[in-house]
Amino acid sequence: MELRHLRYFLAVAEEKHFGRAAERLHIVQPALSMQIRALEEELGGPLFVRTSRRVDLTDAGHLLLAQARSTLAQVEHAKLTVQRVIRGELGSIRLGFAGNAVFSGKLMRDLRAFHKAYPDVELIVREIPPQQQADAILAGQLDIGYTPDHSKLHVRALVAERIGYWERRVAMADDHPLAYIPRLKVAMLATEPLIFYDAHDADEYLLHRLIEMLGHTPNIAHRTSSTLSVLALAAAGMGIALVPEPLEQVHIPGLIYRKLEEPDLAANLMLVSRAGETNGAACTFLAMAREGMDSDKAIG
Repeated sequence: MELRHLRYFLAVAEEKHFGRAAERLHIVQPALSMQIRALEEELGGPLFVRTSRRVDLTDAGHLLLAQARSTLAQVEHAKLTVQRVIRGELGSIRLGFAGNAVFSGKLMRDLRAFHKAYPDVELIVREIPPQQQADAILAGQLDIGYTPDHSKLHVRALVAERIGYWERRVAMADDHPLAYIPRLKVAMLATEPLIFYDAHDADEYLLHRLIEMLGHTPNIAHRTSSTLSVLALAAAGMGIALVPEPLEQVHIPGLIYRKLEEPDLAANLMLVSRAGETNGAACTFLAMAREGMDSDKAIG
């Protein structure tokens, strides 16, 4: 028994007439009659009582009618569900974030816009260190990442797109000797103890650029993967931190921010995904995020 047999049977049962059922199905009446006879032969008995004026269901036909409606409804539901998944209207997306994703507002903007447009998609959001995001996406454990740029992103299996670019700020204790200077230069930081996000190489590019500019490896006093830990250590006077500009909105007692006059040390944020992604919801999310990027460029 095939689905088309059930559809043909249902049309005849509801129309109670082979001619009208054939018109509804857009087929010729002889073909419909042949399909119904084939169905009855397969089941082993009549489904209809045929008269010159109308067609009535037998007891077996009444039983099949209920089953046919239920089966076809389930098939239609499955079809619509799969189509919605393919269009990205259903399913789930696993997102990882680090760095400037939260404080810049990029992550929240994208999540809010997507959830408003596709409320039935489950969004699973976790804070994950930058290089772990790349590994998780490649392993199929994560779909999309928001992370500062780093070397693991530049492989063929990943697509990494820059969605943010900001100047650096020097975060330090408010009684630090450099606190009275509103604009700092890299040379002023040559011997200062630094606090890095470097626990997972999130600041690897920053470190390389500092070595090039200073001519020596800077004094890295502390390494941590937590943004709040970086700022707390700086506020405690245990070193200074070179943080992305959006972090200026984070107010911690005893902490101040000063402008760093060095564009080559700018911070960034990347949108990372798998090349050839097949998750419909993830593809839709990425498309919306890219539209947001284009809007930002147009405004800028």
